[in-house]
Amino acid sequence: MKSSGTRIRSSANSIGAFASQAEKDLAAIRRAMRQPLEAEYAKGNVTVPQKAVMQVVVQTPGVTLKELSHAISLAHSTVSGIVDRLEKRGLIERRRDAADGRLSRIYPSAAVADFVRERIPALRSGPLNRALARAHAEERARIAWALNRLRELLEAD
Repeated sequence: MKSSGTRIRSSANSIGAFASQAEKDLAAIRRAMRQPLEAEYAKGNVTVPQKAVMQVVVQTPGVTLKELSHAISLAHSTVSGIVDRLEKRGLIERRRDAADGRLSRIYPSAAVADFVRERIPALRSGPLNRALARAHAEERARIAWALNRLRELLEAD
């Protein structure tokens, strides 16, 4: 990603223009940081609704279909179909509830749990780690100061 320091400095006379450019730069930073994880999901041919289901199942192992439907705001029948497809691919598992055998609970497969525990943190932090490694110590200190100050200013609202 190219530095936009010049663009921001040249528009500093106008707070609106400065804020607009900062927003664009922050969006580009978010895209760059998400790209490796999104590419990994694409390799697995996981749709957006399937990803949403898997995220809830990983965050809440043992979730019921009703709870899952509510969590992702999709119809019960739609979520049931998504769960069926993910189960056939070995990405999630349905298990009978020990206390109520009529109820099934949904869990991530071991492979998915491992992926979430080990790969996702590396995929999320990788772009930032690589970028910061290319910066000099003084640049990293300025970046840290600027990000901290921006957060302080935003939280003051």
